[in-house]
Amino acid sequence: MRRILLLACTALLALPALPAVAEAQGDDAVAKALLAAPTRARDDAGVVAWIDDGSRVVLKESSNGMVCWDQSSWPSQRPFSVRCSAEANLPRVEQNRAFLMEAGSAEDARALFDAAEADGSREVSQFGTNYYSLQGNDADNAFPHVTISTPHATGESLGLPNRPSAATAWVMNEGTSGAHIMIPGR
Repeated sequence: MRRILLLACTALLALPALPAVAEAQGDDAVAKALLAAPTRARDDAGVVAWIDDGSRVVLKESSNGMVCWDQSSWPSQRPFSVRCSAEANLPRVEQNRAFLMEAGSAEDARALFDAAEADGSREVSQFGTNYYSLQGNDADNAFPHVTISTPHATGESLGLPNRPSAATAWVMNEGTSGAHIMIPGR
């Protein structure tokens, strides 16, 4: 329990301050993606993107194990949507992207996610890693969000509620490969 609280506190302290839009000058994909990174990790974080055939390209090498990307063009995403996480989580990110791109609807994407979960082929994020997101209709109105990956954990195993709470962190998708701690926020 102490470890989980420490992880939650660390994530809260690392919430990115909403940076000025000027940082993402023009179409600078690297600067835009890095907006989701915690300020103290931004300079050393890497940036990746995907080309039309689904191949990943490195736009900036990471020297701290964190990688960021712009997912604004992915189906079911906000018009401004950038995210960062540990490099170890890229297989899950790529699987998510592939399922979203393949699906014709949110229902079809959910069916692909559920089928992979059921047959054991679902990629798993590294336990205890954070996902930092900055999303909104545009950069000026984007809001930060942090989750902590806890694959296959339950509220009971972590000593946390398994239902939304404004007062405490809680476990979402408990018992699945996508279980994660939600940090209350906006």
